[in-house]
Amino acid sequence: MVLTGCVVWMLAPMAAMAQKWEGLADTPQMGWSTWNKFQERISEEVIKGIADAMVETGLRDAGYTYINIDDCWHGQRDGDGFIQADPVKFPSGMKSLADYLHAKGLKLGIYSDAGTGTCAGMPGSLGHEYQDALQYARWGVDYLKYDWCNTTNVNPQGAYQLISDALRASGRPIFLSMCEWGNSRPWKWARDIGHSWRTTPDIWCSFDSLRVFPQGYSQFGVMQCIAFNDTLRQYAGKGHWNDPDMLEVGNGMNVGEDRAHFTLWCMMASPLILGNDLRNMSPEVLAILTNREMIAIDQDTLGVQGLHLRDADGLQFWFKPLAGGDWAFAILNPTKIEKTCAIDWQQFNFTDKEVSGLSTDFDKNTYRIRNLWTKKDEGKTSKKSKLWRKVTIPAHDVVAYRLYKE
Repeated sequence: MVLTGCVVWMLAPMAAMAQKWEGLADTPQMGWSTWNKFQERISEEVIKGIADAMVETGLRDAGYTYINIDDCWHGQRDGDGFIQADPVKFPSGMKSLADYLHAKGLKLGIYSDAGTGTCAGMPGSLGHEYQDALQYARWGVDYLKYDWCNTTNVNPQGAYQLISDALRASGRPIFLSMCEWGNSRPWKWARDIGHSWRTTPDIWCSFDSLRVFPQGYSQFGVMQCIAFNDTLRQYAGKGHWNDPDMLEVGNGMNVGEDRAHFTLWCMMASPLILGNDLRNMSPEVLAILTNREMIAIDQDTLGVQGLHLRDADGLQFWFKPLAGGDWAFAILNPTKIEKTCAIDWQQFNFTDKEVSGLSTDFDKNTYRIRNLWTKKDEGKTSKKSKLWRKVTIPAHDVVAYRLYKE
């Protein structure tokens, strides 16, 4: 108890001045997490195997660097209150695991909760915030996902500010991923506290359906996450991102649904946190996850979340302004039937008044058209009002282009 008090006493003066670590989220974070595929079935062996696969498959070189251990890694707290890793699941300890990942050019992420216990009933961080942050720093942790279970009478803004201050006071730059499912509208107050915040309930591996549990909570399909997240684009930007949850690519949807899911996360400048078993992927899944031209849309340095501009005949038309005057353009088909539409660029003259202030100006500018999934150039836009071509979008699929300004 004496040691715990000393830690708080030494770090508390710094906390009053502390803010989140800057420079960790200039673009949305990219990595992998245990939860979607493994949940509590995690171990040191699994994490090392995923890290090896991250390197061997080219995912690391495509930009994915965080290996995040979600709930159920915890052991007990020691006599001084410091959290320990489960000695059976992680016999070598978290410091050893962090060293293993760092040697491969990867980063370690970990999980805790603002309440008395995590969502799976492991020890939470309430009352141990500075101790836990110091322990993570000692281990070499680079990322913290901070959840919101068992938080009766806890104020969310205060709780997240507290853990943010504690991470800063620890002396090690640690990314803070806030996960309270958008309940308290963190996009309105968390810009200087966390690097990303969840905007939706948990995702599940479905393209367009809710999963409702008897306890009264629901999980969102891909389309439900998109519908909610696309209303919040004015709150996202460099250093602070809307997070519609982790990716389900490779977990059971078909190739078109996986492609649409990945494309829209990139168009929305969302974190790209993989949730599949990287040790066992089909070539189609790997091709989706390592499409660098699509990833570049997500990681664009302008840092603007894409705009759901309009709907027509069941199709969604999306635009995303990019650095240097380029635009990303995607047509999403959420329906169950194939759709064909004719593209007249003059119908898409608009100004993004809400966020970037930029205009497409198809009547003034010419763009080279690059198909981001076939990876082929498909001509140029015309300054005159005439059709470019008819485009066919399969059911539950997408087409995506980068428009290079000339």
